Parts: sequence; structure tokens; C-alpha cells
Amino acid sequence: MTQDDFPSADERPSKSQRKREMHALQALGERLIAMNEAERARFPLSDDLLAAIAETDRIRAREARRRHMQYVGKLMRREDLEGIQAVFDELDQEKLRRDHAFHRLEQWRDRLIEQGDDAVAPFIAEFPDVDRQALRQLIRNARRERDQGKPPTNARRLFKLIRDTAGL
Repeated sequence: MTQDDFPSADERPSKSQRKREMHALQALGERLIAMNEAERARFPLSDDLLAAIAETDRIRAREARRRHMQYVGKLMRREDLEGIQAVFDELDQEKLRRDHAFHRLEQWRDRLIEQGDDAVAPFIAEFPDVDRQALRQLIRNARRERDQGKPPTNARRLFKLIRDTAGL
């Protein structure tokens, strides 16, 4: 063995860097633990990690849970981190698309309440399957509630009708 066989201090990660990496893996494991079974099934996880995740629910003591999370972090080192991160990115994109769709529907609700019948025709053009009678009734009731300063019960019902019509 020569001096060249050992990595120099510049090439090795520092102890602090290794600790940061381990904490990041533990945090990734905690995100996996927080998910339900259906969401977790999308990830490329080993049987050992799945067993450790399932065992987490059983652990109540604070110190035992901390040690178990370190164990989960240790198991995460052997996982396909790029594959796991790709699924997390995909989930984040789905959530973002869902949020944008909800914001769009909220804008429709506000527009329908503000403009009344002037906004109904464009809405029906975009969503032809809507129950037109219920839509007009909810718009009238929501406008009346707003004008009288009452809680927005019908505005919520209008949003539910819009959401159901849009299929979200």
C-alpha cells in the first residue's frame, strides 16, 4: 500500500458533511413514514425498509423512536435514492397541478358570483355537463348571502358543484 491508495483529506467528506447526509436520509425516511400505504407503494423500496417503516407505528417511546429513525436512515443508504426522489418530484408536481386546478375553480366561483348571468354562458361552454338550474340557483343564493353579510354557505355549495362538474 502506498500513500496514493488512501483518499486525501480533501477527497473525503468531513464528519459534519456525513452527519448532514445522514440527517437528510432520516428526513427522507420520515416523509416516507408519514405517507399512507397507497402512496408508499409507488416508491422503489426494499423489503427491509418497508418492514422498518411498518414497525415505526408500533414504537411510542421518544428515545426508541429516535433510534429507530436512525436505523431507517441507515437503511436509506442502500436504497435507490434517485428513484425515490423522482417519485417525490412526481408527487409534488401532481399536488401543484391539483392546487392550480382548485385555484382555477375558485376563480370560476368568484367570477360567477360577481358577474352573475354574464359569466354563466362561458362557464357552460367550458363545462357543458353542469346542472344549469342548480348553478343559477346557487349563484343567486350566494349573491344574496354576500349582500346580506351572511356566512358563505351557498358559495361553498357552488364550489362543490363546480368541483364535481370539473371532475376533481
